[in-house]
Amino acid sequence: MLLKTTLLPLFAASLILTGCASTNAEKGAAIGAISGAILGKATSNHKNKRAVFGAAIGAIAGAAIGDYMDKQEQEFRDELSGSGIEVVREGDNLRLIMPANITFATGQSYITSGFHTTLNDVAKVLVKFDKTLLSIEGHTDSSGAAAFNQNLSEQRAMSVKSYLMNQNILASRLNTVGYGESKPVASNNTAQNKALNRRVEIQIVPNKA
Repeated sequence: MLLKTTLLPLFAASLILTGCASTNAEKGAAIGAISGAILGKATSNHKNKRAVFGAAIGAIAGAAIGDYMDKQEQEFRDELSGSGIEVVREGDNLRLIMPANITFATGQSYITSGFHTTLNDVAKVLVKFDKTLLSIEGHTDSSGAAAFNQNLSEQRAMSVKSYLMNQNILASRLNTVGYGESKPVASNNTAQNKALNRRVEIQIVPNKA
């Protein structure tokens, strides 16, 4: 019993890092989290996933997924109205895009005081809709060394994760990844475009039964 108790957290951490997914027969797709990214095919079976997440994270089955995500999307739009955060629907997934002007100071990874209220509103919805897994993704512009930007993007993603954990979001729902300057949404030729590239995105994926 002691051995099982000791190994369970390690097993859970390993599975979160290497991927955790379930299949959907109708769509032929599987959703999982690996190194903070969302996978497109299964890497472990449903029994293994439920063994890791247990009763703490519920799952959604079949046709209920769309309705669940519809309601969550509307809650985000209501809570984040006027905040500057963009709520994007991507099939059964949601993506929250948080621009530089409301997230972090230039070259810093600490969360600015003005960002607290917004993250509190995000957490409020995540607590209510707890049958989802999150990928927190950090991005930078191309200013400075690529290695510095990569590290900064990772630190920013971790800062958001830590804040959400302090707002009672389970760590087992949260994965982080830093993309540095590798995934710009605009060319880095103007200050305005660079501001668009300095962002944090949270991808929200239903935990499918």
